[in-house]
Amino acid sequence: MIQTPFYLIDKAKLLRNMEIIDRLRAGSGAKALLALKCFATWSVFDTMREHMDGTTSSSLYELRLGKEKFGKETHAYSVAWADHEIQEAVGYADKIIFNSVGQLERFDNQSSGIQRGLRLNPRFSTSGFDLADPARPFSRLGEWDPVRIEQVIDRISGFMIHYNCENRDFDLFDQQLGRIEAEFGPLLEKVKWVSLGGGIHFTGEGYPVDDLAARLKAFSEKFGVQVYLEPGEAAITNSTSLEVTVLDLLNNGKDLAIVDSSIEAHMLDLLIYREKAKLPQSGDHEYQVCGKSCLAGDIFGDARFEQPLSVGDRISVADAAGYTMVKKNWFNGVTMPSIAIKELDGQIRLVREFGYEDYASSLS
Repeated sequence: MIQTPFYLIDKAKLLRNMEIIDRLRAGSGAKALLALKCFATWSVFDTMREHMDGTTSSSLYELRLGKEKFGKETHAYSVAWADHEIQEAVGYADKIIFNSVGQLERFDNQSSGIQRGLRLNPRFSTSGFDLADPARPFSRLGEWDPVRIEQVIDRISGFMIHYNCENRDFDLFDQQLGRIEAEFGPLLEKVKWVSLGGGIHFTGEGYPVDDLAARLKAFSEKFGVQVYLEPGEAAITNSTSLEVTVLDLLNNGKDLAIVDSSIEAHMLDLLIYREKAKLPQSGDHEYQVCGKSCLAGDIFGDARFEQPLSVGDRISVADAAGYTMVKKNWFNGVTMPSIAIKELDGQIRLVREFGYEDYASSLS
């Protein structure tokens, strides 16, 4: 039995998402690039590679990982490239996407040998959380002025437009894409490809995948462009759990279960966005599941179980892949979760453990 904590990637559940991506690609003609900012566990890239067209990155290291571990098409984006990064980045990339006209002009000569794109900010998004809203006031994410963009249109072949965030509403997607068509149509007609980014929750239960495919196909045909999507969460949603063990039980007016993990260290997005983990909710025995770090608010959330918990019991935290494994850290020196894969035949294979040397080598 594998020692907890560990992330468990279930290939059968991962393939369910991949099959939906296949259906969307076939129906729309769009290409799908894995967003490494969300998920970069390359031990399952061999499975994902058969169903996706490549990767998209947000930094030099993500770009290199995508090139070396995934292969296929490689898109390179960064909010700002440094002078010492650009030559290496261009060497890994099939397309490089600049965040601003200033960066495009600064690295014009260095990037002239590959396809170039520009991030377009439509000044609206589906995000209701200021921290994650790319269209927030004074946003630094992309260019929005058509006149300014028109001045460099001859230097680029495409746009990236990232404005969706956990968008489960197809009608809203349709409406906002219509706004982009109306407001930026003259620019879209002059390029060869458009990436609509990620954040479209098309692998969610009940999402009208075929309607999305038809809408993307119509957009592609209207402007004569190759459409790209950059699924992150949609590619791996519900595929992975964080397996933890109960270390202690106490009651301070509420039954508490302390486990051998930490949201600060292992599921940081829960803390950042004030969300609760997806915990078991079946049974009459309620506990607040708590992390073992010294942070007072290190709490996974409330759970319900069929039987009272005991020290040594294991708990599965569901949907623990997106924006979790890529953000894990060594806060409090808490043991970093191992990574395991549940193969299609049901066998569980341990692919990576982290120990003291990993902790020590991350410092100096």
